[in-house]
Amino acid sequence: MFALVVRFDCSDEAAAARFDELTSVVIDHITEKEQGTLVYATAAVEGEPLARVFYEVYRNRDAFEAHEAAEHVRQFHLQKDPLLTSTRVEYLTPGAAKGLDQQ
Repeated sequence: MFALVVRFDCSDEAAAARFDELTSVVIDHITEKEQGTLVYATAAVEGEPLARVFYEVYRNRDAFEAHEAAEHVRQFHLQKDPLLTSTRVEYLTPGAAKGLDQQ
């Protein structure tokens, strides 16, 4: 398994709204096309209206690489990047969990 958490900080409320629209579209594509993406959960940050956090779990690193190379993800990155003031990526070593296949 391969996992990461990404925090995105949007530049303003309009950028956050557009970011959320783009996220909704890409989630549909990920759900439909990516068998190796096990979890792709997005959230707004309480008390920080311009912040978003993604929690992503992939079957393995190859599945993550395939995700990043997918056209729908590449387009998402191109469209979202101008909306952001910062991005922070943290790669995780999954430990004990409920709800994830630990194979």
